[in-house]
Amino acid sequence: MSRADMRLLMTVDGVGGVWQYATDLARALGERGFETILALLGPLPPIEQRDAARAIPAVTLVETGLPLDWLADTPEQVQLAGRRIAELARHMRADIVQLNQPALAAGVEYPVPIVAVAHSCLATWWSAVEQAPLPADFAWRVALHDQGLRAAARVIAPSHAFAETTRATYDLPQMPVAVHNGRTPLLHPPAALHDFALTSGRLWDRGKNLATLDRAAARLGVPIKAMGPLTGPDGACVEFAHLHTPGLVSENVLAGCLAARPVFVSAAKYEPFGLAVLEAATAGCPLVLSDSPTFRELWSEAAIFVDAEDDKGFAAAIEELIGDTALRLAQGEKARAVARAFTPARMADQMLGLYRQLLAVPGSERVAA
Repeated sequence: MSRADMRLLMTVDGVGGVWQYATDLARALGERGFETILALLGPLPPIEQRDAARAIPAVTLVETGLPLDWLADTPEQVQLAGRRIAELARHMRADIVQLNQPALAAGVEYPVPIVAVAHSCLATWWSAVEQAPLPADFAWRVALHDQGLRAAARVIAPSHAFAETTRATYDLPQMPVAVHNGRTPLLHPPAALHDFALTSGRLWDRGKNLATLDRAAARLGVPIKAMGPLTGPDGACVEFAHLHTPGLVSENVLAGCLAARPVFVSAAKYEPFGLAVLEAATAGCPLVLSDSPTFRELWSEAAIFVDAEDDKGFAAAIEELIGDTALRLAQGEKARAVARAFTPARMADQMLGLYRQLLAVPGSERVAA
């Protein structure tokens, strides 16, 4: 099979970082002769985002109208979505399927090998954020995620730390393969240094732990700007007393803010990778991050680490960097240097290697039991 003949069907959603991950990966795969069909599930992202995806060479975007696993009302809805994706794979003559929502593989027969990417999951999120038994509404979703992971020929995680957490949580027979995410750098206009701190992402997600940063903001003489949606697709909503919250902003606005090289902060309790951190590091922003295994793995040489609940520690670290321009610039350059390793090209090369391994196996042996 020649490279030009290979076709990937990849599921995608517009709720979080999976959209950036999938479109960056699809663009890099196209440059390597791989055609990608993006099967969009869940709430539709803005038309501008969808048009940008359609403009990527060798990419076809299909709006399926199917629900995301964690937003579905019943197990049957998730399994129906999985069957529809399998039918789409047959119709589009895909050579391989990448499920960025592993539950879609649960109890469904696919015509080609399945790669399941565990970007996150409810079980590991709950364990990181809550101190209580898993609720019944989560339990069946976790069971489907478990089945999907076991049905895949390969399981991928975005970091070694999350691969280990996923294997332990689901008692998997093999360690998921760690493939670090890559991100196309945002276009940063020239800008002078501005004194503020910045965080971005799904502000409504309790795993992001914005409460600590809200308390830290009350201790500072400079603002902490928190960019991203305050309301989630499941109805979750948050309010903050001290953070500056402009809401969801365009990529251009975010790029302009990052160009001023603010102190980028994340107090996340749950972060399997952290594309927002990578975007900031690529712009040369100094990093102040919660002390987690994932952030230690990715940014050990380029960040200041603070306990996720320590608002005084976050405020002190931000003040130190804002008050010392030389230190701020040096820390930003350390972050930028590390960020150069996390490229879409590198991610695509690693994923292509995995795809080709699976495509080289005779059809009857491709998909793991």
